[in-house]
Amino acid sequence: MRLALVLMAALLLPGLAHASGCYTAAEAEAEQGIRIHSELMVIGLNCQHVARAPGGQDLYAAYRAFSARHAPVFGGYDAVMLRKLGSEEALRALRTDFSNAIALEAARMRPDVFCATYAPRIAAVSAMDADTLRRWAATPFPGHGPTRPLCAGGGR
Repeated sequence: MRLALVLMAALLLPGLAHASGCYTAAEAEAEQGIRIHSELMVIGLNCQHVARAPGGQDLYAAYRAFSARHAPVFGGYDAVMLRKLGSEEALRALRTDFSNAIALEAARMRPDVFCATYAPRIAAVSAMDADTLRRWAATPFPGHGPTRPLCAGGGR
């Protein structure tokens, strides 16, 4: 009987950890990737008439080109977070929260100051390959990390 309970607990614990409020390393990276993508969209939209990307492209067009080039990476991040969050609505809410946070930052600053501060990110990502983008998303930054802690062990 005890052995059966121990085996059941061993089988259920990974699922419970997954369902809990923590993230695996893959989920944390996916959330950060979605944050990056959402923030870049807002930067591109807010600064498209103020600044130019390399090659003279407006920043929103550069953001869209970056998004198209890295669609498989962002699609993978969406799939990971959809499994974690359980619904399209929850995934949209996550994106909206990230977009609103950077939009609020834009509203607090003068447009020229916001764009001088944030527009260089579009130029930086324009040169990124998929591996560099994934490393960036997987790097926790103080004050801008995932919204949930890593699960014990932080496994993928």
